[in-house]
Amino acid sequence: MAKKLFEINPDLDRAELAARFAHDTRVQVRDFLTEETAKEIRSILQTATPWGLAMQADGSGQDGPQQVLPQQMNTREGQQRAQALGAATDKAAAQGKYAFRYAQYPILQAVQEGWNPGSPHELILEYINAPDFIQLARDITGFDDLVKADGQATLYARQHFLGRHIDSHVAEGWKVAYVMNFTIDDWHPDWGGYLQFLDEDGNIEQGFLPRFNSLNLLLVPQPHSVSIVAPFAPLGRYAITGWLRDR
Repeated sequence: MAKKLFEINPDLDRAELAARFAHDTRVQVRDFLTEETAKEIRSILQTATPWGLAMQADGSGQDGPQQVLPQQMNTREGQQRAQALGAATDKAAAQGKYAFRYAQYPILQAVQEGWNPGSPHELILEYINAPDFIQLARDITGFDDLVKADGQATLYARQHFLGRHIDSHVAEGWKVAYVMNFTIDDWHPDWGGYLQFLDEDGNIEQGFLPRFNSLNLLLVPQPHSVSIVAPFAPLGRYAITGWLRDR
């Protein structure tokens, strides 16, 4: 077990990262944690995380985010619901409507509802809300009013994707979205799972490979998506994602 579960790389050039964020409204920070702690978090996601599913299929009659919770995944009813929602996401996406599907462990919800007190996921959320990480986010984004973050663990397996959207919940305090990547080593570009940024014509302006131990920060709202993970990709697009908030 690592001595610390979450330790920020002390060699980051925060001024250079801040300049890139100011210019592009987004940035990928490579090697943002020490290698030891990044590997420890990846191990937790790979071997100690009970995955459920998160899906959305606008226009399907079940608009809005839908969950199949981890504790429901091994039940007949849960499996049937997952299959139905999966088919609905395919149909909605084929019609150009907003849709997504990915494996999920909703860390904040789990903490609030007391699913597993003292779990490593709970500790990870504490680190994400601790002064070290919040200050890193402030230093890079220039937003000194960032005060907290929510979080979920995600796994994009084969055929998982996140449709184009903008994250417009400014009234709820969302200012910056973050993605901490804990993929398998040497994630190949052909496997998909890119965080993509799109212009008004739907062209891809920029894409971030989900490389291991990288932190993506992006100002919201702005159009972005996660490209579908290829049917031949290995398991491995693990991440912790959420929003940094000013309230």
